[in-house]
Amino acid sequence: MTEAEKNVVGVVLAGGLGRRMGGGDKFLRPVGGVTLLERVIERARPQVKDLLLNVNGDPARLPPPGLDVRADVVEGFAGPLAGVLTGMAWATERHPDARWLATFAADTPFFPGDLVARLLEPIAAGGAPLACAASDGRTHPVFGLWPVALMDDLRAALEGGERKIDRFTGRHGVVSVAFDAVPFDPFFNVNTADDLARAEAVAGAAP
Repeated sequence: MTEAEKNVVGVVLAGGLGRRMGGGDKFLRPVGGVTLLERVIERARPQVKDLLLNVNGDPARLPPPGLDVRADVVEGFAGPLAGVLTGMAWATERHPDARWLATFAADTPFFPGDLVARLLEPIAAGGAPLACAASDGRTHPVFGLWPVALMDDLRAALEGGERKIDRFTGRHGVVSVAFDAVPFDPFFNVNTADDLARAEAVAGAAP
């Protein structure tokens, strides 16, 4: 881990309602005998100084994740931005020296192991204050790197009704970092039963 990466903490965003999977906690669905959440934690944890799980509802329903668990700091299932704000508030409390918050989606089990390092590069070079991942011509704003110093601005935006990540990051300046989508898109996420079957195939083929 580089010196810059030591200033990064992370949050796994698992606060959604999972409607397309019939409700419930889709991140607890198994892929190759390992839950989506376990796969995401395994990939995210080595990339950051510390990791938070953002999930709403009773945390007692979860198997012990081995990390802090916090619900959204704003009410009403306000979407991923609420999870980002929750991560920033946790970082400010637990790691006041942290400069950036990396965000990971709990339904995307194959994201790159060098995600944070790659997102840091344009920020360190002064390209923009925020960075997000891209692949196959699409951006993935939930996989981003955020200055913790934007916490108050983000809270005000959420209180003002903002729910779109792209609109918020666009106001502050964001650069996208492209990742290879061959042999599969590493940001492929599981929303349906068909997606789950595809994830099983990817997990079985992966070295």
